[in-house]
Formats: sequence, structure tokens, C-alpha cells
Amino acid sequence: MIWLAGLAILAGVLVSLSRQINGRLALSTSATESSLWNHVVGLTFLSFAALLFGGLFAGQPQAAPWWAFLGGPVGMVFIAAGSWLISRLGAAQTAILIIAGQMISGVALDIMTGTPGNLWAQVTGVALILLGIKSGQGRKS
Repeated sequence: MIWLAGLAILAGVLVSLSRQINGRLALSTSATESSLWNHVVGLTFLSFAALLFGGLFAGQPQAAPWWAFLGGPVGMVFIAAGSWLISRLGAAQTAILIIAGQMISGVALDIMTGTPGNLWAQVTGVALILLGIKSGQGRKS
């Protein structure tokens, strides 16, 4: 379990790093172009890695429901929004607001799907994140 938590934390670090890099690219281009380049370079890298290590065409995408393919457009909006926001709000404020949105929607999805978990701990976590956002609004950077 510890290594899974470590992997999740590493993924969070990579998301933050990715936002910073894309935010810098957006300063030289635009949020939309930054998102485009993010996906073009990502697709190229993923294709080479999958061809090298295998697994590129290992699944059955036709078996997935139509809405399962909406991750791409949703990801594009997420990347473009993050690239645009980071230069306006800063890395920490952008990250905490994104995390708040993830936590709120994650708890809501767990409740709607009946996923087991400690509801009070989840709601408390969301409340603490929102409290952190509220308390940080009074500061000027």
C-alpha cells in the first residue's frame, strides 16, 4: 500500500511540474496552442514507448462505451485551463484549486457509485482544502 501512495504522490508532483512547463509554453504561445503541443509531444512519446515496450494495441477499444473516449477532450480543456491559470494565479493557488475540484468531484463520484470509503474523512478532507483556499485568499503574493 505504501508504494501505491508513493506512486500517487509522484503522479501529483508530475502533474504540478507539467502545469508549470505548459504554463511557460503558454506564455510564448497561447493556452490552446500549449495544450496542442502537450498532446502532440505526448502522443509521440507514448507511441514510441508503447512500440518499444509493447501494449500499444493490446485492448479492445470498440468494447468501451462512447463516453469512455471523452477523456481526451476533457484532458485538453484541463491542460489548456491549467496553462492559462498558472501564470495568473501561481503554481500553488492553481494546484490547490485543481485539487479542490478533484476532491469535490471524487467524493461526489464515490457517493454516486457506492464506492466504499470513509465518507466523513472524505468530507473533512474537502472541507480542509476549501478552508485552506479561503484562508489563503487574504494574502497578496
